[in-house]
Amino acid sequence: MNSDNKLMSIFGTIEDPRSHINQLHNLIDILLIGIISVICGAETWKQMIEFAQSKEVFLRKFLELPNGIPSDDTINRVFSAIDSSQLEVCFTDWVNSISTFAKGQVIAIDGKTIRGAKSGGIKSPVHMVSAWASQNNLVLGQVRVNDKSNEITAIPELIERLCISGSIITIDAMGTQVNIADKIIENGADYILAVKENQKQLLEQVEDEFRFAKEIETNESIDIGHGRIETRKCSVISDFAFIENEDNKWNKLTQIVKVESIREFKNSDKQTERATRYYITSFNDVAENFQHYIRSHWGVENKLHWTLDVGFSEDASRKRNKNAAQNYSVLLKIALNLLKNEKTEKQGIPGKRLKAGWNEAYLLKVLNIKV
Repeated sequence: MNSDNKLMSIFGTIEDPRSHINQLHNLIDILLIGIISVICGAETWKQMIEFAQSKEVFLRKFLELPNGIPSDDTINRVFSAIDSSQLEVCFTDWVNSISTFAKGQVIAIDGKTIRGAKSGGIKSPVHMVSAWASQNNLVLGQVRVNDKSNEITAIPELIERLCISGSIITIDAMGTQVNIADKIIENGADYILAVKENQKQLLEQVEDEFRFAKEIETNESIDIGHGRIETRKCSVISDFAFIENEDNKWNKLTQIVKVESIREFKNSDKQTERATRYYITSFNDVAENFQHYIRSHWGVENKLHWTLDVGFSEDASRKRNKNAAQNYSVLLKIALNLLKNEKTEKQGIPGKRLKAGWNEAYLLKVLNIKV
């Protein structure tokens, strides 16, 4: 992955929302100040500007800053006014330009609510749908769910923006919709979609197939660690009756999958946890591989959502404008991608952010900028 200053060239195409008379500071300078300060630990507009003021000599090595460092009010107004859809498209274009994906890469799509966002002084959570490349550990893109809509309408829009050909798209039950399956296939990818109560008829059909099937391929795995023992049994059926039904509208439906998990806790009073999950898929594979694909999906929770909350305090963010909250979410994901891509420093995201803040040579390495 090699950015070659694509960060500046791609985000430099964003349309400036300000009138010409108010353009005292270059838009790309404001965007880069936002990205760089977030990498180094800033969480508010004021902190971004305080960081930039302390690093002005350093920033002038690659930013013009014709009128010095903008005020926190300026950066707040700009990020509140930037077209969020355009910023998200540029983000996806940037990721596509710096990444290569192996065939069969698992891309997990999942939603997350930014609970701290406010509008008019009242809590007004913003819900985002993001795509996570499990093998590359990269956020590929995001789309905000409109207030009067839900993930079902946002997911196709996100899929359309991504380069997913040859990939395996995994989505939880909310995204198990015929039109979403169609959109995935149209874009040259395959799907693994969770089946739950929101697709009641489909769930009953899948449960019946596993209840009466004569040929089931299985794989069992055991994980021991963190004071627990987890046993997972994955079962796959390739020959099932309802695939031939006239009312089967699932594009390229090929196999159905069941994953049964038992989690036992050592030296604890916690009761054993049992769960059974079902999936439909558009391609043929063996149970062992489906174990891997389905577990990879949860990277979007463990490596993206959790990191944004713990490493970047996203849920604690109190951006006063939904547009600003949406744009700030893009900044966090740019920072996360850059930090994860930097491989020389063997520590977690919080440690990398600290080092980037006090070590300018390391910060340039994270940004992949030569001065």
